[in-house]
Amino acid sequence: MVVTLIIACEVGFWVLLAAGLALRYLARMPKTGAAVLLLEPLLELALLIVTAIDLRNGATADWKHGLAALYIGYTVAYGHYTIKWVDVRVAHRFAGGPAPIKRYGRDHLKHEAKLWLRTVLMAAVAAALLQGAIWYVGDGDGDVSSLRGWQATGLRIVSIHGVIMLTYLIWPKKAPEDRTAPEEAPARPREESLH
Repeated sequence: MVVTLIIACEVGFWVLLAAGLALRYLARMPKTGAAVLLLEPLLELALLIVTAIDLRNGATADWKHGLAALYIGYTVAYGHYTIKWVDVRVAHRFAGGPAPIKRYGRDHLKHEAKLWLRTVLMAAVAAALLQGAIWYVGDGDGDVSSLRGWQATGLRIVSIHGVIMLTYLIWPKKAPEDRTAPEEAPARPREESLH
């Protein structure tokens, strides 16, 4: 049931996002679209409640509960960012909004560092939820090794993302060459003096 709910939450996230943006830009109902987008956190709340009930009813703590915690952490850290990212692109495409910003060099590194901090937040939220589950299941002397494994997975994700982010410090993302500039005319040979 937990896996089904995780899938339903992910599908629901994108359905609500599409519906909210369609109402906002295609139907020209920005307040209704915003209200639909505000329903997004209810999906994660439902997942959290169902996961807690599943554990309370004696389910063995396993990978499903760890994945649920990581999914909730991801949504807390990246949910709003994802909505804004998609919103800018839809506004540009359908409502004449400004083009999305393209970042290069230090600006790109700074952006990637902020994304890495979001990943840290994701892992921290997931670790806290998992720790709560460990204390809860541990009271009944249940096996919590899977939950501890998911805490370690969160740390690995943070580490891998950190290494990727640091590569932009070593090899900064460069702006593409301007191909619209007129080609430089070839230099004319100097006329030789006859004197």
